[in-house]
Amino acid sequence: MPAKPTSQLSVTWKQVHAFRLARHRLLERASPKEIASVAYDMAGAQAQLLSAAQLSLGIRMQGLQPADVEKAIEKKTLVKASCMRRTLFLVPAKQLALFTRGVARRSEKEVNWAIRQGIPAKTLDAAIEAVIRVLDEPLTRPEIAERTSQILGLKKREVHGGGWGNKKKVAAVQVGHLTYPVVYLLSTAAARGVFCYGPYRGAEPTFVRADAWIPGWKDLSTEEAEGMLVRKYLQAYGPATEADFAMWASLSQTEARQLWGRVAGQLATVDVEGWKGTLLKKDLDALAGAALPSPHVRLLPYFDTFILGHKERAHLVEKKHLPKIYSAQGWVSPVVLVDGEIAGVWKQTQEKNRLVITVEKFASLSRPVLAGLHEQAQHIGSFLGNTDTDVRLS
Repeated sequence: MPAKPTSQLSVTWKQVHAFRLARHRLLERASPKEIASVAYDMAGAQAQLLSAAQLSLGIRMQGLQPADVEKAIEKKTLVKASCMRRTLFLVPAKQLALFTRGVARRSEKEVNWAIRQGIPAKTLDAAIEAVIRVLDEPLTRPEIAERTSQILGLKKREVHGGGWGNKKKVAAVQVGHLTYPVVYLLSTAAARGVFCYGPYRGAEPTFVRADAWIPGWKDLSTEEAEGMLVRKYLQAYGPATEADFAMWASLSQTEARQLWGRVAGQLATVDVEGWKGTLLKKDLDALAGAALPSPHVRLLPYFDTFILGHKERAHLVEKKHLPKIYSAQGWVSPVVLVDGEIAGVWKQTQEKNRLVITVEKFASLSRPVLAGLHEQAQHIGSFLGNTDTDVRLS
């Protein structure tokens, strides 16, 4: 059994907030030229809504525009892929293997589940090999289903399964006695290959094998990627717990503990006002010296990764406010961040050429904080192409 990390440092929550904000590039804005390193430092920009991912990057950089993010995707500096929690992220193309291979255990579970359902291993392997083979160029879901089925000598199928309550029929592939919608077949095949989104064809996404799409592609073994993912997580979210990592990566507690144990010699236990968390030993000095310019104000958009890295969120906001931020359906609201804690939620509306930011505050806000809100609103307005902005409180 690996040795447990020993306590080496006692710090305050203000130091922890400062450390995490710095690691998420939320203290000082970066240059648009650093878009790949910013995406890496924040462990990916969550991208169910591409506009939210664009704004997550935009608030971290000075002078970035949505077109710059689109250009980074076109140039394959950034790619969109299913990563942690089976969620879409924008991540640096060079680090895609880290964020996909590092969570490949979930796909192995799907392989094992299919075998337990009576699908012969040879049949499942043939389907996985076929879908990997056809994705040497960007294909839509119907194209993937058609070409994979042709290789397998089967007719293309359709099933109900649009997701999010959508009842429309979607392209599928027959695998033994099971019928897989393409998205689920890709998720299962991720146990063997790495895929990402290619260019859209109108509203239809395409998918492509990473080694066929990303110049100079460098793959990783699952074991290597898992160790790197633990370290990447702690670099961005530490101090943290195994339970936090399990939630963030969508692993079981047992799996998270196993991965944690692989790097135990690199870890230290930190005392944060009586709460115990784990940090990389090499980051102890950075945490000890972390400090916040106060007040520090940021407006974070939908699904910003800064508030999605921990199972327990008492360090971020009072429990009574959680339903306003994290919905049971998985929706995560835009939030007002003051000194690393959530002080309210916000929404944006457009009134002719004016961008209006309406803030629902959780407590009274000082004049310096209000000044910070106006600066943040102007920054977001500039990102969205608005020269006139307004902040309203509710």
